[in-house]
Amino acid sequence: MDRLDALSVFVAVAEQESFVRAARRLGRSPAAVSRAVAALEERLGTRLLQRTTRAVSLTDAGRRHYERCRALLAEFEAIEAAATRERDEPQGLLAITAPFIFGRLHVLPVATEFLRAYPHVTMRFFFFDRYVSLVDEGMDLGVRIGPLEDSSLRATKVGSVTRGLYASPDYLERCGTPKSPSELSRHDCIVVAGPAAGQQVWSFGQKGTRRAVTVSPRLSVTSIEASIDAALSGVGIARLLSYQTESLVREGRLTRILAAQEPEELPIHVVQPAGRHVPAKSRVFAERLVPALRAKFARR
Repeated sequence: MDRLDALSVFVAVAEQESFVRAARRLGRSPAAVSRAVAALEERLGTRLLQRTTRAVSLTDAGRRHYERCRALLAEFEAIEAAATRERDEPQGLLAITAPFIFGRLHVLPVATEFLRAYPHVTMRFFFFDRYVSLVDEGMDLGVRIGPLEDSSLRATKVGSVTRGLYASPDYLERCGTPKSPSELSRHDCIVVAGPAAGQQVWSFGQKGTRRAVTVSPRLSVTSIEASIDAALSGVGIARLLSYQTESLVREGRLTRILAAQEPEELPIHVVQPAGRHVPAKSRVFAERLVPALRAKFARR
């Protein structure tokens, strides 16, 4: 930056043809301006300015150096202007992660409106039902459901969801509705697990009344979508989050059971990497996403 400053001083003297006028333009003393130019000439090993008692003019070497300095300073100003625009106006690539169904239903609609409003932004969505490290995987923003494990993130709570049991009316008519978690051992259960998984432990109740039940699944699948499809077809009882089922419950295609014994609600956070300088693309998108999610998931 000292060298860039020296070039700025040299250009000012060349354009003003005077140390005094250049000093006035730069808000410095004539002596400081003279020292800066002398140091530049010393570093370059060549005389850039011809000094007389009445005028200052460029030498041949100074004229060539002046043109190069003008181009360099103009490029530097363009770089700073672009950075300022990026700080103040959303632009560039915005990478976002969220759980698959949640992102598709509740984040993507906000994103499509955002893209219409800001034509210089492009987006990449990563919908995963797994933990994603924002810093390690290069994400600008994410949505997390459940307790936050990474305290280094900037997190804004937007609401909460419940984890409950759901089955189709057809299944409940054929097999009955369990009245307590202990009755699940006599029911067909659907679990989401890896290929080697067997029994699962499902938790019920709040603090002080919490209990766990071991479930031997009738059907094990590797995705939430598959477990929802299986529950809809009447295979058995699935353990799902409320946002994954709300429209299906409203339509009467799934029934929520043992609601009074569900565990604590799971918080929803919008998270961003910590830092003092948040790009406009992330800041403005979060300013749209947070109230949109709170309108749906904040408990009143």
